[in-house]
Amino acid sequence: MAELKTRQTDQSVEAFLNGIADEKKRQDCFTLLELMKRVTEAEPKMWGDSIVGFGSYHYKYASGREGDSFLAGFSPRKQNLTLYIMAGFDGYGALLSRLGKYTTGKACLYVKRLDDVNLDVLAELVRQSAGHVAETNA
Repeated sequence: MAELKTRQTDQSVEAFLNGIADEKKRQDCFTLLELMKRVTEAEPKMWGDSIVGFGSYHYKYASGREGDSFLAGFSPRKQNLTLYIMAGFDGYGALLSRLGKYTTGKACLYVKRLDDVNLDVLAELVRQSAGHVAETNA
């Protein structure tokens, strides 16, 4: 079975975020750091070398594959800020309709900058998603 690449590390979250060259993206990341820390009530940890994750859960698929992941997280990618909404987006249509400018992948929310989204709505989306994942995998 393939080894998971994204694992929790001892790398410093603050050092990682301070290393972001673009000042606006760095400020947005520190805002996300505080928002996700408050909402998840978990300390941030680095997962791999570029994801800041909050909380953790253990999953096991019917195939037998299992591992650990974070409940919510983000990464400052070149094109966008990538927010990991681990529950996916089914059932969150009402929140998403009020969020602002974004695109999505399977469990990724992409925003150019935090000025494009409503932070209160984003906080509620993260809270509900992290709560759902924690409950489902308890």
